[in-house]
Amino acid sequence: MKEMLDILRADELQPGKPFALATLVRANGSSYRRPGARMLISADGSFIGTLSGGCLEEEVAARAQEVIATGESVSLHFDTRRRYGCNGAIDVFVEKLPPGFLEGIAAAFRARQTCVVVTESLGSRLLASGEPAPADAFVQEIEPPVRLILIGDGPDSPALRTFARALGWQLLEADEAAALPNELDEWTAAIVKTHNYGRDFAALCKLLPLRLRYVALLGPRRRRDQLLHALADAGVEARSELFAPAGLDIGAESPEQIALAMVAEIQSVFADANAQSLRDRRRPIHVVPDLAVA
Repeated sequence: MKEMLDILRADELQPGKPFALATLVRANGSSYRRPGARMLISADGSFIGTLSGGCLEEEVAARAQEVIATGESVSLHFDTRRRYGCNGAIDVFVEKLPPGFLEGIAAAFRARQTCVVVTESLGSRLLASGEPAPADAFVQEIEPPVRLILIGDGPDSPALRTFARALGWQLLEADEAAALPNELDEWTAAIVKTHNYGRDFAALCKLLPLRLRYVALLGPRRRRDQLLHALADAGVEARSELFAPAGLDIGAESPEQIALAMVAEIQSVFADANAQSLRDRRRPIHVVPDLAVA
């Protein structure tokens, strides 16, 4: 997500400048990035974004300069089993940046809406609502950035802000529940950490009925249970997923480590991952559809 935001920002800051867009449309076997990864390349060869662990980008950027000059798109195939560190192969589609393409994605982000992008031999574009995807095109749903709400302050807040910025998450901070927006969407995560029973209770009263995928409460289990009993007595329906105590079990002690544990838990929830060690995973790291540009 941070990558797409950086690409959007570069395009907004340089309107009218010619760019090429490189999209990873197929990955077979092991690959550092999954289909949907993108690079934005300038006419001078500078670029934003990555398609691999750093081994393909310069070559893609060089070919992208030709695309900018000629306007002719090109499909690139890289067999990473022979030349690079990954045991697989990827296909990359490079095109001159389509007019209005990034502006459409930016508009969807501002509206907190999912957009559907298709990349085919004719280029990349946003799919209109209800429009069927072309056969054999690479299709990707792009969701808006995670919005992280921090209710209350504390020693872990600076690290939480740093992690949120690094990941491209939107950050909203409030001292109490009354300051929160009335509408929170499915891409919202909230951490309740006022360290005050009454304010925590008020925050949970507002957040738990909203069907959020992630609501965290800092504090021990006993305090959580007291709050949950009080909420039940008050008739509050717990429709959101409550994570309390908050964070993954990584042996966190310092405020920075506690922040890391919570951010990693949020990432795992929104990625539908189980947060196990990759060493113990029996399936491929990236499970992706085998789709290609026609």
